[in-house]
Amino acid sequence: MKTILIIEDNQDVRENTTEILELASYKVLQAENGKIGVELAQQKKPDLIICDIMMPVLDGYGVIHLLNKSPVTAGIPFIFLTAKSERTDLRKGMEMGADDYITKPFSDIELLNAVESRLKKNEMLRAEFSKNVEGLNKFFDDVKKLDELKNLSSQRRIKHFKKKELVFSEGNQPNYLYFLSRGKIKTFKAHEYGKEFITTLYKDGDFLGYTALLENQPYTDSAEALEECEVVLIPKEDFFALIYNNMEVMKAFVKLLSDNILEKEKQLVNLAYSTVRKRVAEALVLLYERYSRESDQNFSISLSREDLANIVGTATESLIRTLSDFKEEKLVEIRGSNITILNIDKIRSLKA
Repeated sequence: MKTILIIEDNQDVRENTTEILELASYKVLQAENGKIGVELAQQKKPDLIICDIMMPVLDGYGVIHLLNKSPVTAGIPFIFLTAKSERTDLRKGMEMGADDYITKPFSDIELLNAVESRLKKNEMLRAEFSKNVEGLNKFFDDVKKLDELKNLSSQRRIKHFKKKELVFSEGNQPNYLYFLSRGKIKTFKAHEYGKEFITTLYKDGDFLGYTALLENQPYTDSAEALEECEVVLIPKEDFFALIYNNMEVMKAFVKLLSDNILEKEKQLVNLAYSTVRKRVAEALVLLYERYSRESDQNFSISLSREDLANIVGTATESLIRTLSDFKEEKLVEIRGSNITILNIDKIRSLKA
């Protein structure tokens, strides 16, 4: 049973609205002013809030402002309920994050349709989607049901990249958001003397290229396929629509961006302060965590010594010597470019 919080200072309106919603099998909480409403929202975390604008103690604008500041209540769907129908009030409410706006007097059907529509949209946006092409397509199909996103592209181009082929190059202008559906990709920065520093490793289900889109700047690094890859190219117009037209989708992308920033920051700290041995262990753990599967008994990856040295941030010769030490210690097995991790727990202890 869904819970709805009504914040309304007029007792008759509050009780009539409650009666309609309870007859439709909703659990209803009541608050007679904005201050009590905010406290109830934080305590009970309702599925939806219906709030009047003109109220004593704290008006509706103050309510939505406080709720949006708290991570606990920021994502709760919010409908303004008011007798003020001027367009300036409607615009102000929507700009502050309201999802809908019902003008008094309203019919039972108007109220229930607004509530049901908003709850369905919220469930859709909170659904879990598989991180593959099918999940991506389902996500786009679902969000296209929203009026503000109905113009998203119906088709997203799929492109295949061969090993060592560039996906995008440093200095180029971004036109797409890239979704890696199959394969492995590295992003790297090229030194003026030809050396590389690998900034990020990507696996199935990862998005890349969005930082340049968000900043409206050329790419600051290049992306190259580490093996044969299948990549979905999402037009930047669709990306911006998802970012700017829907708050829940925007939050998901911002969280994803923050996670990658933390990963890069950790990598740079290790590069500056750790020994080569620790950095090699860190790189092997990174590869294991990014690309291993539950079914793997011993995780193996084929990676050139040059690429691995660029992840570690050391000379190829130093990397080879360290890998030889790891092999003697029975931490890894090496056959050509293939590295098999035999004892991930001990390697983790080395990087600590």
